[in-house]
Amino acid sequence: MGHVIKILHTTFGLFGNVFGILLFLAPLITFKRIIMKRSTEKFSGVPYLMSLFNCLFSAWYGLPFVSANNTLLTVLASIGGGLEAIYVLIFLIFAPKREKIKMSGTLFVVLSIFSIVALVSVLTLHGNKRKLLCGLAFAITCIMMFAAPLTVMRQVIKSKSVEYMPFFLSLSVFNSSTSWAIYGLLGKDPFIIVPNAIGTLLGSVQLILYAIYRDNKGEGKKDEMNGSIETGLGKFQEKKLDCVENEMQKNITEKNMEANKMDYEL
Repeated sequence: MGHVIKILHTTFGLFGNVFGILLFLAPLITFKRIIMKRSTEKFSGVPYLMSLFNCLFSAWYGLPFVSANNTLLTVLASIGGGLEAIYVLIFLIFAPKREKIKMSGTLFVVLSIFSIVALVSVLTLHGNKRKLLCGLAFAITCIMMFAAPLTVMRQVIKSKSVEYMPFFLSLSVFNSSTSWAIYGLLGKDPFIIVPNAIGTLLGSVQLILYAIYRDNKGEGKKDEMNGSIETGLGKFQEKKLDCVENEMQKNITEKNMEANKMDYEL
């Protein structure tokens, strides 16, 4: 039985890696749009910072001297950390000045916290105490990563549009967190179970919101465009009418002058 559980544990770890890589690759569509438009528009950079924060602690927690049998977690987190760092860099390049300052400050805090926790765990703690500190840091940052899209979810509900909540990102969150939650259950690791169970729940909510509002994608922008077109046409018609009216007034004036001239000659 123990051998079967070990195989299943590794299997779901591999599933978690596959779905996790898809999760980290999901924003490529968003960043292609950002690069092409040279603007971050209304996209939020917070989820990518939180993902980077989580990747740092995930990679650290999975190391053999911190927790046993979690090497697959380190492999995924290392790949994800590299991708998230690229996303954050692109966001910093194309974000408005105010957003750049905010993002840079948050990035500094993220790197500082990770460095402090990593140094404290290596230099002062050993065994279960090291695992407890790193496990708590990993679980908290994991929950923060999954909770980061809450602002986007609120925007979806408010605008009734899923334009800024990509479907593949939501689907990848659900698949990845579900796989890792099962992995944690099989490995009896509460630091992996709890945050990924929350991620599964939030991923489900995102998919439900997408199902409700998927037909409204970009509708607000279309209405705004239509309004602009209608306004422009209205102004054009007004100018046209003014021109016709002026022309008629001019013709009447000319005829009156001709009539007065004829009367004078008579």
